[in-house]
Amino acid sequence: MNGNMTNQPDSESKQQPLQINIQLDPDTAQGIYSNIAVINHSPSEFILDFTRLFPGMQSAKVHARIVMTPQHAKMLAKALEQNIAKYESDNGAIKVDEASHSEQMGFHIARNLQQK
Repeated sequence: MNGNMTNQPDSESKQQPLQINIQLDPDTAQGIYSNIAVINHSPSEFILDFTRLFPGMQSAKVHARIVMTPQHAKMLAKALEQNIAKYESDNGAIKVDEASHSEQMGFHIARNLQQK
């Protein structure tokens, strides 16, 4: 029996990051290419629809939909910002030429799903 009877973790366990076993099957590991994301939100969730559109195509099918809480959406945005900063630190600035992209291409904020 451990002599420490408190419910507080000791200083060593506070230093250890939480390790989660994430499983990745071969089909999912291949990934899904997306050049369009439509983002909607309601008071309780954010919905991210990922699709792709190539020249000459008139429509696009949603290939993945991610639904998350507003808190997780904000954490995702922060994680993306940190990863982009690290990428640019290692590889140089990512150039985004806004003028060359069609209004139909890229990543968009859709209408708010909240009913008014």
